Amino acid sequence: MSLDSVRQHLARIAPDLEILEATTSTATVTLAAAAHGVEPGRIAKTLGLKVGDQQLLLVARGDARLDNRKLKAAFGGKAKLLDAATVEGLTGHPVGGVCPFGLTTPLPVYCDESLKAFDEVLPAAGAIHSAVRLTPERLAALSEARWVDVCEVGDQRS
Repeated sequence: MSLDSVRQHLARIAPDLEILEATTSTATVTLAAAAHGVEPGRIAKTLGLKVGDQQLLLVARGDARLDNRKLKAAFGGKAKLLDAATVEGLTGHPVGGVCPFGLTTPLPVYCDESLKAFDEVLPAAGAIHSAVRLTPERLAALSEARWVDVCEVGDQRS
């Protein structure tokens, strides 16, 4: 059902995008990278966060880590990861298939600047074996996301 909601949503706003369905699970960054033959950074992971009373989605490159100091500066408070049941309830997507498309509940979406290191990224598409391939800029535009700098990659610290 979640894959169907993404398929219907993308058919309306981006009919040219093809949903890629792998024969193996793509539920983790490592599995998704292997299934699609790309480096882990190109996998655009979608995280459910709560800051104060606000719940939101953050899309970041697969090998990035959240930076608590940057999160607090960007969102005005301490961010907590939402649990799997809450994320699925809000998005309609199972963990491993969470994406900013075809959401059950409208949520603010943010894309981390780390995605801009790539010409194409692959977010999930509502199921643990699906994804779409698109530019980071188009990902942000289609999900009506705002750009933020809240992650770090590797050993970089700013």
